[in-house]
Amino acid sequence: MTNGDTTATRDRLEHFPITFFATTMGLGGLALALRAAFGAASPPFLAALAVTAAVFLAVVLFYLLKLMRHPAAVAAEWRHPVRLAFFPTVTISALILATAALPVLPGSARLLWIVGMAGQGVLTLAVVSGWIGSRSFQHGHVSPAWFIPAVGNVIVPIAGAELGWIETGWLFFSAGMIFWLVLLALVFNRLIFHDPLPGRLQPTLVILIAPPAVAYIAWVRMTGGHDAFGHILLSLGYVFAALVATQLPRILRLPFALSFWALSFPVAALSVASLLHGEVAQSPAHHAVGLALLAGLSVLIALLVWRTLRAVAAGQICQPE
Repeated sequence: MTNGDTTATRDRLEHFPITFFATTMGLGGLALALRAAFGAASPPFLAALAVTAAVFLAVVLFYLLKLMRHPAAVAAEWRHPVRLAFFPTVTISALILATAALPVLPGSARLLWIVGMAGQGVLTLAVVSGWIGSRSFQHGHVSPAWFIPAVGNVIVPIAGAELGWIETGWLFFSAGMIFWLVLLALVFNRLIFHDPLPGRLQPTLVILIAPPAVAYIAWVRMTGGHDAFGHILLSLGYVFAALVATQLPRILRLPFALSFWALSFPVAALSVASLLHGEVAQSPAHHAVGLALLAGLSVLIALLVWRTLRAVAAGQICQPE
Protein backbone atom coordinates (compact mmCIF):
# COMPACT_ATOMS: atom_id res chain seq x y z
CA MET A 1 0.00 0.00 0.00
CA THR A 2 1.43 3.38 -0.98
CA ASN A 3 1.54 6.42 1.28
CA GLY A 4 -1.28 7.93 -0.76
CA ASP A 5 -3.43 4.85 -0.20
CA THR A 6 -2.66 4.94 3.52
CA THR A 7 -3.60 8.60 3.73
CA ALA A 8 -6.83 7.99 1.84
CA THR A 9 -7.74 5.16 4.21
CA ARG A 10 -7.10 7.35 7.24
CA ASP A 11 -9.16 10.13 5.70
CA ARG A 12 -12.02 7.68 5.11
CA LEU A 13 -11.81 6.58 8.74
CA GLU A 14 -11.94 10.18 9.93
CA HIS A 15 -15.22 10.64 8.06
CA PHE A 16 -16.73 7.28 9.08
CA PRO A 17 -20.16 8.53 10.25
CA ILE A 18 -22.12 7.61 13.35
CA THR A 19 -25.08 7.16 11.00
CA PHE A 20 -23.52 3.87 9.85
CA PHE A 21 -25.14 2.24 12.90
CA ALA A 22 -28.50 2.68 11.15
CA THR A 23 -27.45 -0.29 9.00
CA THR A 24 -27.25 -2.57 12.04
CA MET A 25 -30.62 -1.31 13.26
CA GLY A 26 -32.18 -2.25 9.93
CA LEU A 27 -30.51 -5.65 9.74
CA GLY A 28 -31.42 -6.38 13.35
CA GLY A 29 -35.00 -5.36 12.66
CA LEU A 30 -35.09 -7.84 9.77
CA ALA A 31 -33.82 -10.57 12.10
CA LEU A 32 -36.56 -9.78 14.64
CA ALA A 33 -39.24 -9.83 11.93
CA LEU A 34 -37.99 -13.17 10.59
CA ARG A 35 -38.03 -14.61 14.11
CA ALA A 36 -41.58 -13.36 14.67
CA ALA A 37 -42.71 -14.91 11.37
CA PHE A 38 -40.83 -18.21 11.29
CA GLY A 39 -39.46 -18.87 14.78
CA ALA A 40 -36.07 -18.79 16.48
CA ALA A 41 -34.94 -22.08 14.88
CA SER A 42 -35.59 -21.02 11.29
CA PRO A 43 -32.58 -20.77 8.95
CA PRO A 44 -33.59 -17.32 7.60
CA PHE A 45 -33.64 -15.88 11.13
CA LEU A 46 -30.34 -17.50 12.15
CA ALA A 47 -28.68 -16.24 8.96
CA ALA A 48 -29.99 -12.70 9.50
CA LEU A 49 -28.87 -12.80 13.13
CA ALA A 50 -25.35 -13.87 12.15
CA VAL A 51 -25.09 -11.14 9.49
CA THR A 52 -26.38 -8.53 11.94
CA ALA A 53 -23.84 -9.56 14.60
CA ALA A 54 -20.97 -9.48 12.09
CA VAL A 55 -21.93 -6.07 10.70
CA PHE A 56 -22.47 -4.65 14.20
CA LEU A 57 -19.03 -5.80 15.35
CA ALA A 58 -17.42 -4.38 12.20
CA VAL A 59 -19.12 -1.00 12.57
CA VAL A 60 -18.23 -0.85 16.28
CA LEU A 61 -14.60 -1.64 15.44
CA PHE A 62 -14.39 1.05 12.75
CA TYR A 63 -15.97 3.66 14.99
CA LEU A 64 -13.67 2.77 17.90
CA LEU A 65 -10.71 3.17 15.55
CA LYS A 66 -12.07 6.55 14.54
CA LEU A 67 -12.42 7.50 18.21
CA MET A 68 -8.81 6.52 18.93
CA ARG A 69 -7.26 8.09 15.83
CA HIS A 70 -9.58 11.05 15.24
CA PRO A 71 -11.16 12.02 18.57
CA ALA A 72 -11.73 15.55 17.30
CA ALA A 73 -13.89 14.19 14.47
CA VAL A 74 -16.01 12.22 16.96
CA ALA A 75 -16.34 15.33 19.12
CA ALA A 76 -17.44 17.29 16.06
CA GLU A 77 -20.18 14.74 15.38
CA TRP A 78 -21.30 15.01 19.01
CA ARG A 79 -21.52 18.79 18.64
CA HIS A 80 -23.36 18.50 15.32
CA PRO A 81 -27.02 19.52 15.84
CA VAL A 82 -28.34 16.68 13.63
CA ARG A 83 -25.84 13.86 14.14
CA LEU A 84 -26.09 14.19 17.91
CA ALA A 85 -29.40 12.31 17.78
CA PHE A 86 -27.75 9.37 15.99
CA PHE A 87 -25.37 8.45 18.83
CA PRO A 88 -28.01 6.30 20.56
CA THR A 89 -28.13 4.14 17.41
CA VAL A 90 -25.07 2.42 18.93
CA THR A 91 -26.91 1.21 22.02
CA ILE A 92 -30.16 0.68 20.11
CA SER A 93 -28.31 -1.66 17.77
CA ALA A 94 -26.95 -3.55 20.78
CA LEU A 95 -30.44 -3.81 22.30
CA ILE A 96 -31.96 -5.03 19.02
CA LEU A 97 -29.23 -7.63 18.59
CA ALA A 98 -29.62 -8.79 22.19
CA THR A 99 -33.41 -9.05 21.82
CA ALA A 100 -33.07 -11.06 18.63
CA ALA A 101 -30.40 -13.38 20.06
CA LEU A 102 -32.12 -14.05 23.39
CA PRO A 103 -33.74 -17.38 22.40
CA VAL A 104 -30.55 -18.85 20.92
CA LEU A 105 -27.74 -17.27 22.96
CA PRO A 106 -29.39 -16.34 26.28
CA GLY A 107 -26.19 -15.74 28.26
CA SER A 108 -24.49 -13.51 25.70
CA ALA A 109 -27.76 -11.77 24.88
CA ARG A 110 -28.40 -10.96 28.53
CA LEU A 111 -24.95 -9.42 28.93
CA LEU A 112 -25.31 -7.42 25.71
CA TRP A 113 -28.78 -6.26 26.77
CA ILE A 114 -27.46 -5.00 30.14
CA VAL A 115 -24.65 -3.10 28.41
CA GLY A 116 -27.09 -1.69 25.85
CA MET A 117 -29.64 -0.74 28.50
CA ALA A 118 -27.07 1.09 30.64
CA GLY A 119 -25.58 2.81 27.60
CA GLN A 120 -29.01 3.82 26.36
CA GLY A 121 -29.80 5.45 29.69
CA VAL A 122 -26.53 7.38 29.67
CA LEU A 123 -26.89 8.49 26.05
CA THR A 124 -30.51 9.54 26.52
CA LEU A 125 -29.56 11.77 29.41
CA ALA A 126 -26.54 13.12 27.51
CA VAL A 127 -28.49 13.87 24.31
CA VAL A 128 -31.48 15.43 26.07
CA SER A 129 -29.13 17.45 28.28
CA GLY A 130 -27.45 18.66 25.11
CA TRP A 131 -30.81 19.71 23.71
CA ILE A 132 -31.87 21.69 26.77
CA GLY A 133 -28.43 22.92 27.84
CA SER A 134 -26.49 26.01 26.87
CA ARG A 135 -26.26 25.13 23.17
CA SER A 136 -28.46 27.01 20.73
CA PHE A 137 -30.60 24.89 18.38
CA GLN A 138 -32.59 26.29 15.48
CA HIS A 139 -35.91 25.02 14.15
CA GLY A 140 -34.06 23.75 11.08
CA HIS A 141 -32.06 21.36 13.24
CA VAL A 142 -35.18 19.43 14.29
CA SER A 143 -35.94 16.31 12.26
CA PRO A 144 -37.61 12.92 12.78
CA ALA A 145 -34.12 11.63 13.64
CA TRP A 146 -34.69 13.23 17.04
CA PHE A 147 -37.06 10.35 17.75
CA ILE A 148 -34.12 7.95 17.86
CA PRO A 149 -33.26 8.41 21.57
CA ALA A 150 -36.95 7.96 22.46
CA VAL A 151 -37.31 4.82 20.33
CA GLY A 152 -34.24 3.32 21.99
CA ASN A 153 -35.81 3.63 25.43
CA VAL A 154 -38.96 1.80 24.33
CA ILE A 155 -36.88 -1.11 22.96
CA VAL A 156 -35.40 -1.81 26.41
CA PRO A 157 -38.48 -3.52 27.94
CA ILE A 158 -39.06 -5.87 24.98
CA ALA A 159 -36.31 -8.21 26.16
CA GLY A 160 -36.23 -6.71 29.65
CA ALA A 161 -39.63 -8.19 30.49
CA GLU A 162 -38.43 -11.67 29.57
CA LEU A 163 -35.22 -11.18 31.53
CA GLY A 164 -37.15 -10.14 34.65
CA TRP A 165 -36.18 -6.45 34.65
CA ILE A 166 -39.80 -5.33 34.89
CA GLU A 167 -39.35 -2.10 36.85
CA THR A 168 -36.45 -1.08 34.64
CA GLY A 169 -38.61 -1.80 31.63
CA TRP A 170 -41.39 0.46 32.87
CA LEU A 171 -38.87 3.21 33.62
CA PHE A 172 -37.48 3.20 30.08
CA PHE A 173 -40.92 2.76 28.54
CA SER A 174 -42.21 5.81 30.41
CA ALA A 175 -39.22 7.91 29.38
CA GLY A 176 -39.56 6.86 25.75
CA MET A 177 -43.28 7.60 25.60
CA ILE A 178 -43.09 11.06 27.13
CA PHE A 179 -40.17 12.09 24.91
CA TRP A 180 -41.99 10.69 21.87
CA LEU A 181 -45.04 12.88 22.58
CA VAL A 182 -42.95 16.00 23.16
CA LEU A 183 -40.81 15.42 20.07
CA LEU A 184 -43.84 14.57 17.95
CA ALA A 185 -45.19 18.07 18.53
CA LEU A 186 -41.79 19.64 17.80
CA VAL A 187 -41.23 17.63 14.63
CA PHE A 188 -44.66 18.37 13.19
CA ASN A 189 -44.22 22.05 14.00
CA ARG A 190 -40.98 22.00 12.06
CA LEU A 191 -42.46 20.03 9.13
CA ILE A 192 -45.56 22.22 8.80
CA PHE A 193 -44.39 25.74 9.57
CA HIS A 194 -40.76 25.81 8.44
CA ASP A 195 -38.60 24.90 5.46
CA PRO A 196 -38.77 21.32 4.12
CA LEU A 197 -36.23 18.83 5.35
CA PRO A 198 -32.92 18.79 3.44
CA GLY A 199 -32.66 16.01 0.88
CA ARG A 200 -30.45 13.73 2.98
CA LEU A 201 -32.86 13.95 5.91
CA GLN A 202 -36.01 13.25 3.89
CA PRO A 203 -35.77 9.45 4.47
CA THR A 204 -35.91 10.06 8.24
CA LEU A 205 -39.63 10.81 7.81
CA VAL A 206 -40.15 7.04 7.93
CA ILE A 207 -38.94 7.07 11.55
CA LEU A 208 -42.41 8.43 12.42
CA ILE A 209 -43.64 4.83 12.18
CA ALA A 210 -41.21 3.38 14.69
CA PRO A 211 -42.21 4.80 18.12
CA PRO A 212 -45.84 3.55 18.24
CA ALA A 213 -44.93 0.23 16.61
CA VAL A 214 -42.09 -0.48 19.05
CA ALA A 215 -44.21 0.79 21.95
CA TYR A 216 -46.93 -1.73 21.04
CA ILE A 217 -44.43 -4.62 21.14
CA ALA A 218 -43.06 -3.45 24.49
CA TRP A 219 -46.57 -2.93 25.91
CA VAL A 220 -47.65 -6.47 25.02
CA ARG A 221 -44.44 -7.96 26.42
CA MET A 222 -44.83 -6.12 29.72
CA THR A 223 -48.59 -6.58 30.20
CA GLY A 224 -48.81 -10.10 28.82
CA GLY A 225 -51.71 -9.46 26.45
CA HIS A 226 -53.45 -6.96 24.24
CA ASP A 227 -55.87 -4.24 25.31
CA ALA A 228 -57.33 -0.96 24.07
CA PHE A 229 -54.19 1.08 24.70
CA GLY A 230 -52.03 -1.41 22.86
CA HIS A 231 -54.50 -1.44 19.99
CA ILE A 232 -54.26 2.36 19.80
CA LEU A 233 -50.46 2.17 19.60
CA LEU A 234 -50.56 -0.37 16.77
CA SER A 235 -53.20 1.65 14.92
CA LEU A 236 -51.04 4.77 15.22
CA GLY A 237 -48.25 2.81 13.60
CA TYR A 238 -50.53 2.14 10.63
CA VAL A 239 -51.63 5.79 10.53
CA PHE A 240 -48.05 7.03 10.34
CA ALA A 241 -47.22 4.33 7.78
CA ALA A 242 -50.04 5.59 5.55
CA LEU A 243 -48.85 9.17 6.00
CA VAL A 244 -45.26 8.27 5.15
CA ALA A 245 -46.41 6.27 2.11
CA THR A 246 -47.69 9.50 0.55
CA GLN A 247 -44.16 10.92 0.75
CA LEU A 248 -42.27 7.86 -0.52
CA PRO A 249 -42.37 8.71 -4.26
CA ARG A 250 -40.57 11.98 -3.55
CA ILE A 251 -38.09 10.36 -1.13
CA LEU A 252 -37.16 7.52 -3.49
CA ARG A 253 -36.21 9.98 -6.23
CA LEU A 254 -33.42 11.41 -4.06
CA PRO A 255 -29.76 10.41 -4.50
CA PHE A 256 -28.71 7.52 -2.26
CA ALA A 257 -27.23 8.29 1.15
CA LEU A 258 -26.77 6.32 4.37
CA SER A 259 -29.89 8.07 5.69
CA PHE A 260 -31.92 5.76 3.43
CA TRP A 261 -31.31 3.04 6.02
CA ALA A 262 -33.78 4.97 8.17
CA LEU A 263 -36.48 3.33 6.04
CA SER A 264 -35.65 -0.17 7.27
CA PHE A 265 -36.10 -0.40 11.04
CA PRO A 266 -39.52 1.32 11.19
CA VAL A 267 -40.88 -1.11 8.59
CA ALA A 268 -39.38 -3.99 10.58
CA ALA A 269 -40.96 -2.71 13.80
CA LEU A 270 -44.41 -2.46 12.20
CA SER A 271 -44.01 -5.95 10.73
CA VAL A 272 -43.14 -7.43 14.14
CA ALA A 273 -45.98 -5.51 15.81
CA SER A 274 -48.47 -6.77 13.22
CA LEU A 275 -47.30 -10.37 13.57
CA LEU A 276 -47.43 -10.09 17.35
CA HIS A 277 -50.96 -8.71 17.27
CA GLY A 278 -51.96 -11.45 14.89
CA GLU A 279 -50.74 -13.93 17.50
CA VAL A 280 -52.15 -12.43 20.69
CA ALA A 281 -55.46 -11.31 19.15
CA GLN A 282 -55.82 -14.37 16.90
CA SER A 283 -56.16 -12.03 13.91
CA PRO A 284 -55.33 -13.59 10.52
CA ALA A 285 -55.62 -10.15 8.91
CA HIS A 286 -52.89 -8.66 11.09
CA HIS A 287 -50.71 -11.72 10.53
CA ALA A 288 -51.10 -11.27 6.78
CA VAL A 289 -50.20 -7.59 7.06
CA GLY A 290 -47.11 -8.53 9.06
CA LEU A 291 -45.99 -11.03 6.41
CA ALA A 292 -46.60 -8.51 3.63
CA LEU A 293 -44.50 -5.94 5.48
CA LEU A 294 -41.78 -8.56 6.01
CA ALA A 295 -41.72 -9.31 2.28
CA GLY A 296 -41.39 -5.61 1.50
CA LEU A 297 -38.73 -5.24 4.18
CA SER A 298 -36.68 -8.10 2.70
CA VAL A 299 -36.68 -6.43 -0.71
CA LEU A 300 -35.86 -3.07 0.89
CA ILE A 301 -32.91 -4.47 2.85
CA ALA A 302 -31.55 -6.19 -0.25
CA LEU A 303 -31.71 -2.92 -2.19
CA LEU A 304 -30.11 -0.96 0.66
CA VAL A 305 -27.24 -3.45 0.96
CA TRP A 306 -26.67 -3.32 -2.80
CA ARG A 307 -26.74 0.48 -2.93
CA THR A 308 -24.49 0.77 0.13
CA LEU A 309 -21.88 -1.64 -1.26
CA ARG A 310 -21.97 0.16 -4.59
CA ALA A 311 -21.52 3.53 -2.86
CA VAL A 312 -18.60 2.18 -0.81
CA ALA A 313 -16.92 0.78 -3.93
CA ALA A 314 -17.37 4.14 -5.66
CA GLY A 315 -15.85 6.00 -2.73
CA GLN A 316 -19.06 7.90 -2.05
CA ILE A 317 -19.27 6.88 1.62
CA CYS A 318 -17.11 8.33 4.39
CA GLN A 319 -16.59 11.59 2.58
CA PRO A 320 -16.57 15.06 4.18
CA GLU A 321 -19.87 16.88 3.88
